[in-house]
Amino acid sequence: MYDPTVARLTYRALLGRRRAAILFVLPVLLVVIAVAVRAFAGADDDVASGVLGGFAIATMVPLIGVIAGTGAIGPEIDDGSIVYLLAKPVKRPTIIFTKLIVAIAVTMLFSALPTFVAGMILNGNGGQIAVAYTIAALVASIAYSALFLLLGTVSRHAVVFGLVYALVWEALFGSLVPGARTLSVQQWSLSVAEKVAGDGLVTSDVGLPLATILLVGVTVAATWYAGQKLRALKLAGEE
Repeated sequence: MYDPTVARLTYRALLGRRRAAILFVLPVLLVVIAVAVRAFAGADDDVASGVLGGFAIATMVPLIGVIAGTGAIGPEIDDGSIVYLLAKPVKRPTIIFTKLIVAIAVTMLFSALPTFVAGMILNGNGGQIAVAYTIAALVASIAYSALFLLLGTVSRHAVVFGLVYALVWEALFGSLVPGARTLSVQQWSLSVAEKVAGDGLVTSDVGLPLATILLVGVTVAATWYAGQKLRALKLAGEE
C-alpha cells in the first residue's frame, strides 16, 4: 500500500524551495507571536489557550493542510504530469495512500511541532495546554490531509475550495452558527485535546465519541473516494 518512489516524488514536490518557503511562514509567525505574548503578558494559561486555539488550530493547521493535501497531487493533475505516474505498475489506491501519508507527515511537521514549541514558550505546558493542542494538531493533520487530498483529486480549484472550508466554514460559520461546528475538523480535534488539558482550558462543541467517529469516517471515506477518482482517470490508449 506504500510506494517509496511515489513518496520520494511527493516529498520533493511539497518541499521544493517555493512551497517549503510558504510552509515555514505560519509556523514562524506562531512562534514569534508566542514570544511576544509571553514577553508582554507573562505565563497565563487562558492567554496561552487563546493563542494556540485561535491561531494554531483555527488558522495555521488547516492552511498547512490545504497546502500539503492539495499540493500532494493537485499540481500533477493540473499540468498533466500525473500520466507518467499512472503509467507505472503501481496500483492507483496505493498512489493515493502514499501521497496521503506524505501529506500527513508534512502537515504534522509544520503544524504540530511549532504548536508544541509555542505552547512551551507561552506557559511551559501549564495545564497540559502545549501537549493538548499538539495532540489536536496531530489529529487534525490526518483529517485535513485526507480531505484536501480528495479535493486535489476531484477539482482544479482545490486550493480555493480548501481555503473556503478552512477560513469561511470553520472560522466564520463555525463561530456564528452552532450547528456548523459539528461538521468542523477543528472542533473534532479540540474534543480530543479537551480530554488532555486541565478543566476548562480547552473546550469543544462536539463530544469525544462523535468526534472520534467523524475523524475516522472522514479520513477513511475521503481516502477511499480519492482512490476511486484516480482509478477512473484514463490514460491515452486506455479503453
